Order: sequence, then C-alpha cells, then structure tokens
Amino acid sequence: MTALNGLRVIEIGTLIAAPFAARIMAEFGAEVIKIESLGQGDPLRKWRKLHEGTSLWWYLQSRNKKSIALNLKSAFGIDIVKQLVESADVLIENLRPGALEKLGLGWDVLHALNPKLTLVRISGYGQSGPYRDRPGFGAIGEAMGGIRYTTGTPGIPPARVGVSLGDSLASMHAVIGALMSVLRVKTGQGDGQVVDVSLAESVFNVMESLVPEYDMLGHVRERSGGALPGIAPSNTYPTADNGYVVIAGNSDPIYKRLMTTIGRPDLANDPAFEHNDGRAAQCELLDEAITQWSSKLPIDAVLEALEHAEVPAGRIYSVADIVADPHYQARDMILNAQLPDGTTVKMPGIVPKLSDTPGRVNWQGPSLGQHTQSVLGDLGLPDEMIKRLQDEGVVQ
Repeated sequence: MTALNGLRVIEIGTLIAAPFAARIMAEFGAEVIKIESLGQGDPLRKWRKLHEGTSLWWYLQSRNKKSIALNLKSAFGIDIVKQLVESADVLIENLRPGALEKLGLGWDVLHALNPKLTLVRISGYGQSGPYRDRPGFGAIGEAMGGIRYTTGTPGIPPARVGVSLGDSLASMHAVIGALMSVLRVKTGQGDGQVVDVSLAESVFNVMESLVPEYDMLGHVRERSGGALPGIAPSNTYPTADNGYVVIAGNSDPIYKRLMTTIGRPDLANDPAFEHNDGRAAQCELLDEAITQWSSKLPIDAVLEALEHAEVPAGRIYSVADIVADPHYQARDMILNAQLPDGTTVKMPGIVPKLSDTPGRVNWQGPSLGQHTQSVLGDLGLPDEMIKRLQDEGVVQ
C-alpha cells in the first residue's frame, strides 16, 4: 500500500514545475496520467544530456507516470480530457493563465464535470494581478521572489543557484496545496477548489525575515558569499588541501566548543561573544580565527575534529561526492534504474521517507503515448476506434 493509493492525477504540463509536482505524487502511489502533445511531447524529453535521443532528466521527472498523446486542438481530444476529469481527484497544469479556458477547460467547466476535482494551476505570477499574463519561467520567479538578489558574492552580479529552484519550489507548494484540498474533499468538508501557485510567490515564501527587517529597520539583505549575515560564526572556510568546509558554530554552546577546538579559549570565554548579537558584531574577527585554524589542516582532519567536538560541519559535495557517499547509499537515495535499451543508470531516491507507506519507483519516464491505448481502453473506446483515431492524427 502506498500513501496516495487510489488518487488519480491528470497532468497537463511541460518542462519542470507541474511535471515535478506530479512526479512526487506518482512516486507515492497516485495514478498520474500525463497528457502530451502529438509528435514531440513534453520538450523536457530533449533537455540537457540525452541517451539514445531521450533526456536522462525525462526518465527521472516522469517516472511512474502514464503518457497519453492527444491533439488538444481537436474536439475529440478535449472530450477525452473531460472524460478523464470525471474520475480524477487532481488536475495539475502550468499553462499560461487563460490557456486552459481557451481549450474549453476552464474551472467552471471542470467543476461542473466533477465537483470533487482539485485544479492546481502553476504560473509565473499567479492567476490574478497586473502581471498575470506575462510569461514566467523559474528563473524569472527567482529574480522577482528575491533569492537571486541575495545569491552570490558581494560586488559582482547575482548568481544562479545551479538548478531550477524556482520551479522546484513551486512544485513543492503545488503538492502541499493539492493534498490540503484533497484532504478537505476526502473528509467531507467541501468540494474541490483551485490551488493557485505562483513561481515568484513560491520563492518569496522561503525568504525568511526579509520583509519585516526592511519595513522596521530599512535593512536590505545583500549577497554575502558563503556567510550567513547576522548569525555567527557560520561561513565557508578553506582547508590546507584546497578544499572548503562549511562550519555552523552559531549556537551559544556550539560556539564555545568550536573556539575550544580551534585553540582559541580566549574567544570561547570572552563575555562579548557569549550570545549571537555580540558575535555577529565581530564576525570578521571570528571568521579569521577559524580560517587560520582550518587552512593549516586537510579537510578530513578538520571534519574529524569538528565531529568529535559536536560542531555541525560538512564538505561541499559535488555530484561525484553524493554518489559515492555511504550515507546516501544507506538511505536508498541512489537507486539503479534500467533504461529501455537495458542500460543501467543511477537515479535519485525518493523523499520523504515514510515508515509504513513509502514511495517507490515502478518504471522510468515512458515513451510518448506509451499508455494511450490502455487509458482510452479503460474509458470504453474499442481498439478499432483507437486505431482510427491514431491514423487521423487525433491521438498517438
């Protein structure tokens, strides 16, 4: 038994935000039917690194999903979506606002077909407001949400975090919203509803205390490299073997243990540094003391000493470090998957870990239209009709 067993999700999405949200639900047992366009399908199939013409990202992003390919410009294609909606719990989409309505699939239509349906809508700026109709990708959401401004080194242009963070944060919020709405329906507290997720707002939601600090104090949080402004000591420090270690010695007792470990009992016992506000006021002094110690030792020696002192610290992992790490392996976070040609490839495991109803991977991302015949057959369409529709370019 899986956590979302019996939940039916229809995905009309491409690339990252809606598909990632649907992937999470699929990993925990929801039946996810992904509707793709004829011909090429989701553009993610050709993004980044390819194997035999298909993106490795696709195989991960679409695992456990069923793919059907429909011509949504045809009346029959729209009718198929409506039939699927009648038995669905969730429809998740990331089209431009208004696009679903142009297809004849607006909320009024969907809600009339199935009052218990939850419609999850992911867009750049949300379904209302003056920016509603602007195109928005995750990168733009990161910029407007505030995280780009605070990422990077002072004095140079803001940096990207290295992954599509804006999309992924929107996906997480989409799953949270969808399950809250479904819970309300399943417990008899009301009908389905619209879950409106904005990329920019999803980023903004994790930006901690930026707004009250600005409103009350006029403080604008700036880029700070590896440091954690206002909380000390917490930074990235060099080691003798050209490595870097992140050290978070910012609670009062941990700070004392850290200073003792690096041979600075004077700083450990100085009343001026007893609490964070005093330490933050002289963070450069503390960072310099830690750097003098760490830069004389190889990274393994630094980490061993800090682990012994119970000071949170860690090396900065590359993907090679992650794949080789025994803790990742022990937690089933590196799984072996098989691609259609028999090639074995490592894939990320599933998060979170549920004790009684864990998620699992049943299959990797499907080929385009792989499940069209079975899904349409379940709707009652005979094989000969499905074959005729394929010949007419209505389904694939």
